[in-house]
Amino acid sequence: MFRGAFCGFMIVAVGVILAASTASPAAAEGPLKVFVLAGQSNMQGHAKVRTLAAMKLDPRLAPLYGELCNEDGTSRTCERVWISSIGCAPNEQVGKLTAGFGAGERGEKIGPEFSFGVTVARLLDEPVLLIKTSWGGKSLHTDFRSPSAGRYEFNESELEGLRKRGVDSEKARAEKDAATGVFYREMIGHVRTVLADIPRVVPGHDPARGYELAGFVWFQGWNDMVDGGAYPNRGKQGGYDAYSQVLAHFIRDVRRDLDAPRLPFVIGVLGVGGPVEEYGPEAKRNAEVHRNFRNAMAAPAAMPEFAGTVAAVRTEVFWDREYVSIKARENALKPDIDKIRAEVKDGTRTRADGDAAIDALLAQRFDARELTILRDSVSNQEYHYLGSARILAPIGQAFAESAVALMKQGASNGAAKEGAR
Repeated sequence: MFRGAFCGFMIVAVGVILAASTASPAAAEGPLKVFVLAGQSNMQGHAKVRTLAAMKLDPRLAPLYGELCNEDGTSRTCERVWISSIGCAPNEQVGKLTAGFGAGERGEKIGPEFSFGVTVARLLDEPVLLIKTSWGGKSLHTDFRSPSAGRYEFNESELEGLRKRGVDSEKARAEKDAATGVFYREMIGHVRTVLADIPRVVPGHDPARGYELAGFVWFQGWNDMVDGGAYPNRGKQGGYDAYSQVLAHFIRDVRRDLDAPRLPFVIGVLGVGGPVEEYGPEAKRNAEVHRNFRNAMAAPAAMPEFAGTVAAVRTEVFWDREYVSIKARENALKPDIDKIRAEVKDGTRTRADGDAAIDALLAQRFDARELTILRDSVSNQEYHYLGSARILAPIGQAFAESAVALMKQGASNGAAKEGAR
């Protein structure tokens, strides 16, 4: 059903560099390592598989590409990593980790799971199981809201909006209550289902070997960040404090409901657009909102109760600045390109002549490498990290490095070990 996977290379993540592990027969007999990956559309992943090839053009990413793909450009399969994924396709997807476990629509895609699983396999000797639960367009304040966060309460701004629109507040209240926590429960339910019958996903798994819930990665945020109703003061410092509070409840509840009180937890901090300090004129108007939200996402990692067990990975650092620079140069040619297209439309030029003229114009301004990056490295919108493997692959690797670092730290101070069930 799917094509290959890879077995990664190291990058720096949250200040930790981990050395590669060398497998040994004794270590290979350890428990199955289980990692849960959860979130919304960016955890699903919208990078089309074709964007992997553009990784070769960046010296920092070329080694990673070599681990992801065979010499003929097809993806590899990681033999020691299995995955169960829901939310990316109409039905559960199960198999050895390979390309194609990203968002299901419009072609084969990858998300962070691809490089995450392969990196974990390189860092650990034991077999690995990924349980991925991701649904596009879901909020933490409602959809993933966990039990201890309590009922979502409409703020005065929202109540006033309901009144102005003539919406019955009691009906709105009932609808909100019905939607609250639906995807949290779906996530927990699927994890429990998979763990109750691991051989269904990992053929040949011996229940006597047991498993360890080794880490949880949360990669979400867009729907909360853009919701001015739920966060009416989002442009002000502290405007997203409610997100931090609900995320802290989420971490506590996940650990309680999965019976793993020190489960390593990685927060993938939303970083579309790159560092806010580098925003151009068009994006600067959103800089304060984006900065506030990113800080709110990262905040639980600094809470004393989560010291040493929760880490925040700032994904903004993986933004593809080279592509953005090349794209800006192409945008400067827009008047000339639009003129050519207008001539095609009014019949002054044939379509073939127009395409050739545009190609010639671009060839004058860009070399072959730049044209490949421009045309082949992206496959989606900015809010989906441009649908770029050059961005999502290193993000997944950073998540894995952070999760394993927390796991190894926790293993020396009483991290929860899950035995055979």
